[in-house]
Amino acid sequence: MDTQKTYALKFISGKYQGGEFPLKADKQIVIGRSSELDMVLVEDMVSRKHARISFADGSITIEDLGSTNGTFVNGEKVKQSHLKEGDRILIGTSILKLVHQGAEGASVDEGTARLKLEEAAAAQAARTTNKASSMTGKIEEIPLPDLLQLFHTSKKNGVLVVQRSDVEGRIYLRQGRVYYAVIGENHNLGPQKSFNRIITWEAGDFELRPAENQEFMVELDSSTEALLMDALRQLDEIKRLQPSLPSADASLVLASPLTPPLRELAPELLDVLQLVHNYGSLNAVLDHADADDVVTAEAVVQLLKRDYIRAA
Repeated sequence: MDTQKTYALKFISGKYQGGEFPLKADKQIVIGRSSELDMVLVEDMVSRKHARISFADGSITIEDLGSTNGTFVNGEKVKQSHLKEGDRILIGTSILKLVHQGAEGASVDEGTARLKLEEAAAAQAARTTNKASSMTGKIEEIPLPDLLQLFHTSKKNGVLVVQRSDVEGRIYLRQGRVYYAVIGENHNLGPQKSFNRIITWEAGDFELRPAENQEFMVELDSSTEALLMDALRQLDEIKRLQPSLPSADASLVLASPLTPPLRELAPELLDVLQLVHNYGSLNAVLDHADADDVVTAEAVVQLLKRDYIRAA
C-alpha cells in the first residue's frame, strides 16, 4: 500500500450510496450502529460495534468486532483482512469500496464526513421508490458476478432486480442461493437461459427487493458458484463467436437458391434451420431454441458458413 496515497471508503450500494468516508493515516475508525462511533450506519443488520478499520504504516486492515451478521471482503466472510485499493466490503446492506482519494477529500474531517453520509442517506431515500428496498446500486460499480457472490456468502434473501435500458431482469435468491431468473415476463426462456443472459449485462441499476412469496414450476438446483462459472464460460464463448454472428436483431433468411443438400445437416442444425425459417432473426432463434445460447449461436455460425442461411 502506497504510504503517500490517501484513501476513502466509497459507498457503492445501500442506504448511504454515493457517500464517502476518508481514512486518516495512523488512525483507526470503528463502524457500527452506536451513535458515538466514528462511522455510524443506522440499520438493523449492523451491530452496535461492527468492525474496525486501521490505517497504519501504509497498511489498511479491517477487523470484525464480533458482529451478528458478519463482515465480508470481496465475497468472503472475514475476521481480519488486509485491504487493497478496489476491495469491496459488505457491512449490513452497505457495499463499500476502498478507493484512492484526492487532496480535497483528504482534508475533510470526520465530523463533516459523518454529516455527508447522512446527506447521502437522505438523498438515496428520496431517489428510492421502493422504501422497503434493502440495497440499490449500479452494476458498473459492482459487476453482477461479484454482487451475487457477496449475496451468496452473506445468505441474502430477496429478488435482485436489474434494469438495463428498457429491459428488466430478476434473479431470485433464497439464503444466498439463486433458484430462479426471468427477463421481463418471458418465463418461456427458462431460468437457466435468463440467468446466463442477465449475467452478461455490464451496465444498469440493481435493487435487492424483499423476498416474494412466489413459487415456480421449475427451479435452478445448481449452486450459485456453478451457475456463475457456467454463465461466465458462456459469456466467453459468445464473445469468441461474436465476430462471426450478425447483430442480434438482424434478419436471417434461408439461402435462395438453397444449393447445399439438407441431408448433410445433423438433426441439431436442421432444428436451427427450421427456427430461422419460422422466426427470421438471431434474437428470436436464440429465444425459441431448446439448447443454450452458445450451442444455438454455434449452429447459426455453421449454417452461415455453409451457405444454408444468410443475414439479410
